[in-house]
Amino acid sequence: MLDYAQARRTMVDCQLRTFDVTDRAVLAVFGDIPRERFVPQDRRSLAYMDQNVVVAERGDPSGRIMLAPMVFARLVQALAIEKGSRVLDVGSGRGYGAAILTELGAKVVAVESSPDLGRSAGETLASLGLADVVAVHGPLAAGSPDNGPFDAVVINGAVEAPPDGLLGQLASGGRLACLQRDGRSCRAVLYVRSANAIGSRILFDATAPVIDEFKPAPEFVF
Repeated sequence: MLDYAQARRTMVDCQLRTFDVTDRAVLAVFGDIPRERFVPQDRRSLAYMDQNVVVAERGDPSGRIMLAPMVFARLVQALAIEKGSRVLDVGSGRGYGAAILTELGAKVVAVESSPDLGRSAGETLASLGLADVVAVHGPLAAGSPDNGPFDAVVINGAVEAPPDGLLGQLASGGRLACLQRDGRSCRAVLYVRSANAIGSRILFDATAPVIDEFKPAPEFVF
């Protein structure tokens, strides 16, 4: 049987630390949260591998994934979460990201369009004593304007264009971290809101499937 505690330590030491994750608080929570609890039972052996893991059940059209540990850790580190920050977790899947962000001291709103995943997330978070997450069931691209504005937003998957609907829910000084695909390349991008202006910078190369709800509508050709 896999020693999950040892797998967590190895993940932190051999994946996160070697990929420029240096924030002590981030390293600590990734070392504490049992990642395997947020993966379907038959895929738990994959939980600590250096890869994206599908967390949707077979037949779930969302195809939701949990980002590779080092990729998600770098996104979280870039957001510079402070205690009391209001954070929007988009495409929260089974709740792993919400657990990480909550343990960093954030007030988390988790948006998930798959009711089955949202239900699973609520049960797992509650079992770990992290039931304070506000769960929102609805379209991912719509975010949760009623619970904003947000100091930080993270998207658990890739987008094909700047997520304008979510960027509009950032507070002044707020940050949004996501993976953005451009043709064959995919990069982690950090957006920062300053008053009414939005700036961005590329963080690193990464890969993840594009979330269907963030694919542009097909254009009609006459």
